[in-house]
Amino acid sequence: MENGRTALRERVRQGLVGTLIVGVGWLGSGCDSRVGIEGTDWHADSAATAETAAPALATPASVGGVGAVPGRPDATAAVAQWLSTLPRGLDEMTARCWTMAPRNVRDMYADPQAVREALAGPGTAEGGTVTWQNATLTVTAQNRDIATGYACPHVYPTGGDTGFNDADARHTVRRFLSRAIGKPVDPADREDAYPLLCPAARTWDPNGTGKPVAPPLAANPPKPGTVKAFVDESIKSEWPRGGYITVSVPVTTAAGNQTKQIYTLKSGAEGYCIGDLSG
Repeated sequence: MENGRTALRERVRQGLVGTLIVGVGWLGSGCDSRVGIEGTDWHADSAATAETAAPALATPASVGGVGAVPGRPDATAAVAQWLSTLPRGLDEMTARCWTMAPRNVRDMYADPQAVREALAGPGTAEGGTVTWQNATLTVTAQNRDIATGYACPHVYPTGGDTGFNDADARHTVRRFLSRAIGKPVDPADREDAYPLLCPAARTWDPNGTGKPVAPPLAANPPKPGTVKAFVDESIKSEWPRGGYITVSVPVTTAAGNQTKQIYTLKSGAEGYCIGDLSG
């Protein structure tokens, strides 16, 4: 079974009382099943002979327990909205944070108090993410999720591996197949809103030939409806090399044939994308 982030919950809790073990190795194979004020106020006194300026309103240090991010009140508000629902429990978080692997949601959000402490300080924006951190945890939210007004963040040990793991890759394929059979994990999960296929501009060289090409599926995307069922509990993954990973899953085709499909994915700043399919 899985060995990607199964130790994260224990490491997060240990980090609150002792030394945090840094560096999580994600290599291996696994399987899992399925279970979004600032401003200056000028005041004119009619009784005065000259205008006087009122002091500028101070930027709040935090909103809803989430530290302010210079120039990004949208990020603070979106993560604060998520934080307000965290006490409702992991089952609800798994449903709300459907872009993430269910296993990862349960591991990352297992200690709400530790997450709150990491979010309490000011955040920083860089590239496509916004980050908060303390000595124990690092919390990151992606601009894509912030734009929805409700941003489920990723939580990692500070100083540890912040890359996406094997459960993320399997969940990407799960979402892709769920769309194909007409049962997306969420009604909003569409390719135009949440791309799962690698774009044509992404370089593709899973075999390490030194001669990258465009991802095969970018030029020849799979046709919807070629799969009518898949065995969620049998989705498995293994690492070939570099930032690539393969995910296999038994499927039933539209013609009623049972076969195994193998997807090849590549990791990027926003997670995994699917670049090739065989079987």
